[in-house]
Amino acid sequence: MDALAGLLEGPRARGAFLMCSLLDPPWSLRVQDQAPLTVLAMIRGKGWVSTESGSSQQVGAGDVVIFRGPQPYTVSDDPATEPQIVVQPGQVTTTPDGEILCETLTLGIRQWGTDPDGETLMVTGTYESAGAVSTRLLRALPQVAVLPRGDLDSRLLDLLVDEATRDRPAQGAVLDRLLDLLLIAALRAWFARDDAPAWYHAYSDPLVGKALRLLQHNPAHPWTVVALADAVGMSRAALARRFTELVGEPPMTFLTEWRLSLAADLLAETDSTVESIARQVGYGSAFALSTAFKRHFGVSPRDHRQGGGAALSSSA
Repeated sequence: MDALAGLLEGPRARGAFLMCSLLDPPWSLRVQDQAPLTVLAMIRGKGWVSTESGSSQQVGAGDVVIFRGPQPYTVSDDPATEPQIVVQPGQVTTTPDGEILCETLTLGIRQWGTDPDGETLMVTGTYESAGAVSTRLLRALPQVAVLPRGDLDSRLLDLLVDEATRDRPAQGAVLDRLLDLLLIAALRAWFARDDAPAWYHAYSDPLVGKALRLLQHNPAHPWTVVALADAVGMSRAALARRFTELVGEPPMTFLTEWRLSLAADLLAETDSTVESIARQVGYGSAFALSTAFKRHFGVSPRDHRQGGGAALSSSA
């Protein structure tokens, strides 16, 4: 399994929210739904995506945007347009003053907006549950990633739009799978870019890449820098230096984060005991894992599990 395939084992849309938005300028949507991950495809027209930090990027027809929550963001025809619609948790839409708009703006099956022939057509797919998305994946993503037209196969977008407006048996399951495909295609394109995580590009190095695979595929092994260096045929000092240079952190620091991210996923996605998960990811006991987990993430394994992974997605 390659590095990207391992991250993409996590996303599984389960009754994901999917909607076509049809809008005429001026328009502005403030999204504060707290969803862990959202995919937006601009099918027709253009717009801007803006974050709370003040950064803005233009999005044109055929572009796809990945948003990592739960931080709010704005999608608008122009950064200067004040938000007219607010998307709340549960995908409830309101005015900035709190008036409910869900029924007012309905245009048909999974269609919503101000004009059925609107100049702008966007398709939005939202993973509303943190458990549907790998914690490791969320921690690898920026808050906003824009994939320009041409980086993805446009046939996926056409199929998604076509299916989104249908009302057939098991249509929800079809849309979930299409959303997963679009997300995977977008992530594959993003990870191929220069601004993808350093560790991903380090896989192309013959020695550091081998070290990364050993750590990621065998997290339960009692690794030390010496043992890892012996396994890849380098001196301890040379491996530590080159690994840190390419990955951005020392081997054992990377391993600790990898083990704890794996543990976070297993806690959210399985019923395995903390003791069992500790052994799977390389900790000698539930106590050792719990101590490291709380120190790293700020919450206990129990609280993370009870929250369905929401605690970590909010701090990713």
